[in-house]
Formats: sequence, C-alpha cells, structure tokens
Amino acid sequence: MKPYAFLSLVLVVQTLVCTTKTFAAIPSPRKYYVAINGSDNNPGSISAPFQTINIALGHAVPGDQVIVRAGTYHQEVKFPKSGEPGKTISLQGYPGEKPVIDGSRITVAGWQALVTVNNVSYVTIDGFDICNLHSSAVNTDPQGMAIIGSGQHITVKNCNIYNIKNNTTLAQGRSGHAILAIGTGKTPISNLLITGCTVHDTQTGTSENVTLAGNIDGFIFSHNQVYDTENIGVIVAGGDGLNPHGAVESNYARNGVIRDNIFHHNTMTRTPETWGPDRFGAISIYVCGGANTLIERNIVYESDRGIGLVSESKIYPTRTTTVKNNLVYNCYRAGIYMGDYLNYTIAGTKNCAVLDNTLFQNNRVPGAFGEIEGEIRLTEHCDSNVVQHNSIYAGPKDVLVHKYTLTGSHNLINHNRYFSTGQPQWIWNSTNGAPITDFQTWKKISGQDAGSSHETVSPKFYSNLLRKWKRSLQSKI
Repeated sequence: MKPYAFLSLVLVVQTLVCTTKTFAAIPSPRKYYVAINGSDNNPGSISAPFQTINIALGHAVPGDQVIVRAGTYHQEVKFPKSGEPGKTISLQGYPGEKPVIDGSRITVAGWQALVTVNNVSYVTIDGFDICNLHSSAVNTDPQGMAIIGSGQHITVKNCNIYNIKNNTTLAQGRSGHAILAIGTGKTPISNLLITGCTVHDTQTGTSENVTLAGNIDGFIFSHNQVYDTENIGVIVAGGDGLNPHGAVESNYARNGVIRDNIFHHNTMTRTPETWGPDRFGAISIYVCGGANTLIERNIVYESDRGIGLVSESKIYPTRTTTVKNNLVYNCYRAGIYMGDYLNYTIAGTKNCAVLDNTLFQNNRVPGAFGEIEGEIRLTEHCDSNVVQHNSIYAGPKDVLVHKYTLTGSHNLINHNRYFSTGQPQWIWNSTNGAPITDFQTWKKISGQDAGSSHETVSPKFYSNLLRKWKRSLQSKI
C-alpha cells in the first residue's frame, strides 16, 4: 500500500471514531414520572415513578420532562435549576390527568408559595391545580405561585389556581397572591408567559391576584380567566412597593401584553371591611407605574372597576400604554380610569392611548365622594393621553366622561361615539360639579370631542347589545 493511501485510511477511521464519540456524548432527553403511589427510591420510570415532585425535578437536567400523574400532592414545589435555550425543563401533568398541588396541610410562615421559581430560566409548568393555601396569621402572604429574582423564558400554562386565602383582617394587613412575579435582580425577568390559566375564589386583601412588578422586561398574559376574586385581577406595576431597593431606572414592569382574557367579579363587595359601595374599588386590569403595555381584546364585567391606567407611586407614572378593543360592562364604578388617586400621589398617567373600546352601563354605584366616576374617568396629572374611537353607552344616571381637576395637559378626546337612553351627562374639571347635559356645550367647555357623536337610543337597543355580548362570551368560556 502506498504511504499516502495508508494515511488517508487512518484519517477516515479517526473521523468515524471521533464522530461516534461525539454523538454518544449527547444524552437523549429523559422523562421522569411522579405518582401518589410511587417511591423516592424508584428510578422515576412510568412503571416505577417517584413520589415527590421535587425529587424528580432534582434529577432533571436541561431538556428533561417531569410528568406527574393524577392525585393530590401535599407538597411545596421548587425548581432547583435552569434549563437551557432549546432545552426547557418541563413540569407537566400526565396527558388527560389533572394533578393537584394542595396547600391544606401547610402552615404559612411569612411570604410562602406552593410553587416557587427563584432565579431560574427556561422552565415550564403546565397543567396543574394549585390550591388550598390559607393563612390566619398576621404578616403572612400565601401564594399559589411565586416567580422571583431574575430569569428568562418562564412559562406557566393551563393551570387552575384557586382557594388561596389570607383570613386576617384588612386592618391587620391581609395580603395574598395567586401568582406573584417580582423582578428583584439586576437582570430582569423576561419572556414570561402566563396563558390558558384560571384564577378564582381567592382572598388577597389589599394585594392583587396576579402581580407583575419590579424588574420585568417582556411578558405575555393571554387567554386566561380571572374571576370571583377579592381585589385586583392583574397588575403591571412599579417595584417601589414590593422591591423597594431596586434600581430606579429598571424597577418596573414593562414591554408586555395583556390579551384575550376574561375578567369578572373581581371585587371588594364580599369583603366585610369595605364599609359600603363607595369602597368598591378593585380594578380588573391595572397598570400602576408600569410602561409599554398593550391591553387588547379583553372582556371585563361585573367587577368593581374595569381597566385602570393609574399610578399609586410618587416615582413611576403609568406611561406609554395602549388600551384597545376591550369590552367593559356592568361594573360597579368606572369603565376606564386614568390619573392619580385624588390627593394621594403625583406621578400620573402619561402618553397613553385608549382606542376602539366599548364601555357599557358601568357606574352602578357612586364613588368615594358621592360622585359618578364616569365611563371614562380622568383624575389628577393626566398628560399627553389620547382617548379616541371608543363606543360609550351610558347607564340611566351615568356620566360619559368625567375629568376631576384642573391638572393635566395636552390630552386629546375625539372621534368617540356616545350613546344614552335619556339625557347624557359629562363633567369637566370638577369632582362633584353639575353635569353638562348638552353635547354641543360639552364640546365647547371641554375643547374636546370635535369629531365625536352622541345618539339617544331605546332601552331595547341596549338589551339587544347586552344579549349579543353575553352569547359571544359563552362561546369563549
């Protein structure tokens, strides 16, 4: 054999050996199983499953799945490690089965969650009931799920979160969360997806049911249902309350989408300490010091308030947020609320847009000052906002637009369609002043709505609309 031929043969053999070794070094993704009747001494196969979810998660490496069979698991679940790009660690229910993570045997100490994702990335939880975590102790915060620290590509889907309740009084600081996401690290939580979930039957006190706050940059909250809850449905917030030591330039939730969700009966009406209808202030979809959020195609009904672009902060205005193509009807108070809480905060609402929404017969009870808040409510420090192309249907004693104070500038209200079955009402720069009942006078005094219209319609017209929306709603549930 010639020397060069022998050398070529050696190179080919070496290449094949190296290639074989390379492929052998890449393990295939594994599936670990968990069952109520399993054992943590088992290997985690489908025929010999683990019993504890955390044991299975401890074995999982990037790309692996932990699959949980039906049954009730009285366990706290914590993701111990991250996946990798293209290799998510997935915790999921067995197909066709519904595992339950149940907190009824847990004594809550401090802020405590049934499922915790702390400083991990590329993880998914899919298809669980997360429920029955109660506390009657002061200074506690029971949580269905907590996502904290930093992390990216975190997905929560097809979960049913309910019966998360703090049983202390409001005066004692009652607080709880169904889902609490707080970005507390220098690197933001990003690519957070919450979809296909239900949140219901909670008692969260002065806290929210779904909280997105602190250093969060990039989230989607879509195709969820939030109902029969105490207080706020979902909030996108600055972190000056929950993360007080965060860097000012990044300590707020931003660049997110809230889309195609259904909210109803998010309310304080069943809370004994609210002292009457004038305290029915829960907002179903609330941006409070957050920014760059798109809120679209949601349905909100029979809650305290519909959608709020409001700031409780002295640092962060609610800003650069768009609310479009939403339906809000039959709420106790305002349909869409903008500005600061009166005589409370100063950051305001800036550069937001309210477009193509439908508001129908909200304001069923008076507000805190005995006033009608308005289908569109603008309080203090609203600047450079746009309210256009909305269809607004007043109830019998309703106010179509109510601007409370002389503060705020460069706001544009125009090209809206107003409807009423009787005398229409608007209020401009007054909390409790006499309403304006003539459309042309309203346009002159406010300097707004030059291209808008008002139409008086029959009660039957209203009834037909409501019937249509309810039929449409049933098809989405």
